[in-house]
Amino acid sequence: MLDAANREPHVANRAAPAASNRDSRLTIHGTILAFDFGERYLGVAVGDTVTRIAHPLETIDAEARAARFAAIAKLVTEWQPVRLVVGLPLSLDGEEHELTRRARRFARQLEGRFSLPVALADERLSSADAAARLREAGRGGRRDKDLVHPVAAQIILQAHLDESPSA
Repeated sequence: MLDAANREPHVANRAAPAASNRDSRLTIHGTILAFDFGERYLGVAVGDTVTRIAHPLETIDAEARAARFAAIAKLVTEWQPVRLVVGLPLSLDGEEHELTRRARRFARQLEGRFSLPVALADERLSSADAAARLREAGRGGRRDKDLVHPVAAQIILQAHLDESPSA
């Protein structure tokens, strides 16, 4: 959700949920779409507030903003989410960088275009975790590189669901 004071999406800390994370993010039951933000690839996952289980969905391979948002609009129409989650890329020490600023902008654009609440979730190491999970499952490497992005989005969304208060 965007913080009204600074118009920035709320950031959930994957490691230790803060008291401020105990808000009403899951009081409306329904589907959530999550995005692993990247400059070219956008991993997408879907989950819901009832089962509280996230699933990888797809990779959007679009660098152009119009193509990216057209693909997202199709997903929003199909899944009818009640909220969106965007992974916030931070350095390992929690510092922000250029991609962090782009992800924040992307989150604001999502909220503006789709009139849905958007939460930012710490995504540190989600791509590395996704690659490791795929390797453990006998997948990964070049032939499965498109799987990393939606699995990373799944990890981001699952952490968001796990940190949120029971609905």
